[in-house]
Amino acid sequence: MDFVEHRPMLYGLAYRMLGSVHDAEDVLQEAYLRWSAADRSDVSEPRRYLTRVVARLAVDVLRARQARREEYIGTWLPEPVSTEPSPFGAVDTSDLSIAVLHLMERLTPPQRAVYVLHTAFAVPYPEIAAILRRSPEDCRQLHHRATDALGQKARFSTDPAEIARLLEGFLAAARDGDVARLERLLHDDVVIWSDGGGRARTARKPILGRVKAIRFFVAIAGRYLTDRPALLNGHPVRLIDGRRRYTLSVNVVDGRIAGVYMVANPLKLRAIDEYK
Repeated sequence: MDFVEHRPMLYGLAYRMLGSVHDAEDVLQEAYLRWSAADRSDVSEPRRYLTRVVARLAVDVLRARQARREEYIGTWLPEPVSTEPSPFGAVDTSDLSIAVLHLMERLTPPQRAVYVLHTAFAVPYPEIAAILRRSPEDCRQLHHRATDALGQKARFSTDPAEIARLLEGFLAAARDGDVARLERLLHDDVVIWSDGGGRARTARKPILGRVKAIRFFVAIAGRYLTDRPALLNGHPVRLIDGRRRYTLSVNVVDGRIAGVYMVANPLKLRAIDEYK
């Protein structure tokens, strides 16, 4: 019963650390097997025990994945997850956006573990130190470095209404070929990231700058049949159906779009098939 009770929290921990529904579910399955086989007579705090197990397993997955990532075709983006309703329970989802999870990819596995445990779950440093088998001071330093690396995150808007409005306006302007409006909506240094994983045709390298971004989206706007709003990762996104199927999300900085994220790898869209 304890595992079922804490599963939403554990899932939120694993997903934040891994950015992958598939990997997070694998970690939870392994954690459940270990929990089932454990001598629980000495476990006074099941939540703490399970957090330790899930965090250690997730760090192992991150380390193993680093070696495989070099073989991935094109840009790797996090796997979108539906939050209607949230599988993570009643928790803050402001740090679950594709934009934030994508930023987290620049962290080392220990940095990511410390950052998620301390920032998202308020786990104290001595407890994190026991989980990672490091000193509390080392964990403080890891958190400090992670926070510095994620400094851009503080500028991202978390206002759902603003994000939805700009995303809708962006798609409408692209469909209409309204270059002037697109110029007003996009930052000069906007970046487009696309993830097809070699299974869907996408740009394999980031598209940098407003001029190239406008040219790209005006060119592809007529190639999809429908787009519809959805709430994924706690943020408004659009689901695109047409010659290719993908999720489209943005990060917003100072009232304009600074980043666009297109996830087209069909293996990463399985978790949101209910929107088909």
